[in-house]
Amino acid sequence: MQNILLPVFYLPSISWFSEFLNAENEVTFEQFENFPKQTYRNRANIYGANGKLSLIIPINHNGNRVYKDIEISYRENWQNLHWKSIKTAYQSSPYFEFYEDKLKKIFETKEKSLLDFNIKSIKIILDILKTEKAYSLNEEYIKNPEQINFRERFSAKTLTEYEMTEYYQTFSDKMGFLADLSILDLICNKGPESLTYIKNIK
Repeated sequence: MQNILLPVFYLPSISWFSEFLNAENEVTFEQFENFPKQTYRNRANIYGANGKLSLIIPINHNGNRVYKDIEISYRENWQNLHWKSIKTAYQSSPYFEFYEDKLKKIFETKEKSLLDFNIKSIKIILDILKTEKAYSLNEEYIKNPEQINFRERFSAKTLTEYEMTEYYQTFSDKMGFLADLSILDLICNKGPESLTYIKNIK
């Protein structure tokens, strides 16, 4: 077994899940880091009709910088907007209707903290994937942790370093295959095969 330190993302990418669900990895979630902007901690990429679409959770700028204290802003109804975007993107995918009710639950409650919201969403995804995974939360920020540090591994700005087999995506006929989107893309297009796909990623 190896211990890894994972950042907590919003509807995480497929590569994130490949590390999270790896049986060799004992997972600790990072909750004490200073919140970095423009990362997957409050954004997820899906495949919309015009290509890659970023869904971004707005946050309250109240002076808090520690991730566990970051609060979600509900000044605008972003939950409704995100759900509409997901529905538009995936309603014609092979498996969306099977998981629609469970996915919708992600957007039905208003968690105060981004961390709580993201963890709740991850639990719903695990339920859809019909799998379980134990994890713990760290107790302080350590600059050079003993665990393998994945805090900067998944960049929203660079191409993925993970190898992924192409699979059918709703709009891939038009615009080609987009690798390493949010786990939503995989679930809606691959359904029950998603877990096997994740386990084969290198």
